[in-house]
Amino acid sequence: MKKQINDTFLRAARGEITDYVPVWYMRQAGRSQPEYREIKEKYSLFEITHQPELCAYVTRLPVEQYNVDAAILYKDIMTPLPAMGVHVDIKSGVGPVIDNPIRSLADVEKLGEINPEEDIPFVLDTIKLLTEEQLSVPLIGFSGAPFTLASYMIEGGPSKNYNKTKAFMYAEPKAWFALMDKLGDMIITYVKAQINAGASAIQIFDSWVGALNVEDYRYYIKPIMNRIFSALREENVPLIMFGVGASHLALEWNDLPLDVVGLDWRLPIKQARELGIHKTIQGNMDPAILLAPWEVVEERAKAILDQGMAQNGYIFNLGHGVFPSVNPETLKRLTAFIHEYSLSQKKR
Repeated sequence: MKKQINDTFLRAARGEITDYVPVWYMRQAGRSQPEYREIKEKYSLFEITHQPELCAYVTRLPVEQYNVDAAILYKDIMTPLPAMGVHVDIKSGVGPVIDNPIRSLADVEKLGEINPEEDIPFVLDTIKLLTEEQLSVPLIGFSGAPFTLASYMIEGGPSKNYNKTKAFMYAEPKAWFALMDKLGDMIITYVKAQINAGASAIQIFDSWVGALNVEDYRYYIKPIMNRIFSALREENVPLIMFGVGASHLALEWNDLPLDVVGLDWRLPIKQARELGIHKTIQGNMDPAILLAPWEVVEERAKAILDQGMAQNGYIFNLGHGVFPSVNPETLKRLTAFIHEYSLSQKKR
């Protein structure tokens, strides 16, 4: 029997008044949890995501342990790429490694299309399992954004400066825009399948797009982001945008047809509002603060909450993902503090 859903997160994402500030944490599933580390001793990320029962358990665990207001599907941004003909290997301590990097327009033209029901049924089955039977909070589905996915596909793996990606973008504009279109089509198909399976909201991770300046973002990236979000708008679920080190692009995201602008810790919420960001804001505690004494965590959380609650449309989150060394008890205690403090402030 389907559980009653706590929709506080969804209402905040739409800019509606809520009784308290909802919270979830990027990378809340796994990493710092001892139960997850035990699973990882037996299974790789690839193996976990291909087993819906196990993947659902990993996704559900932080909701049950921390009492957060949303779950985020446990998977990797590289999950849909093999269906397009990209050879991805997730190497421990390195990240995604691709042995057939994109080097030309011909390479782009070889990329295939994704058929979610055939290519990633395990993702859809996990979503259905969670949303039809297990979760009492909304499930956030997600995808990597075109620039971030392209950076792995061109670099062949993680990069510190994205020089090959930018060089390809500048030197091969025809191939670049063809790649953006291919990835845009894939993301729209992939995300719509997640929504149809039961995901209640979507976050697009453009983790590394902060490597671009505003002018290049507007020319090389914004048109495809506009097309993606315009297509997803039809599904009537909250849409969230997030990137790291991309504060200079926050106003560009504010222009896109999405609901929530996710901030990392570099741009204060008050300053973002003063710049003209009128959409719901999500963020933005530096995850390193979670390693500090509780008094520091509480003080910083309170300051962020005070800024976020200055107007409707605010979701508490970290400015990036939970570190493996964070104590799960800290996240549990922080969640309780966010709920209690925001509830007391909103009643005033």
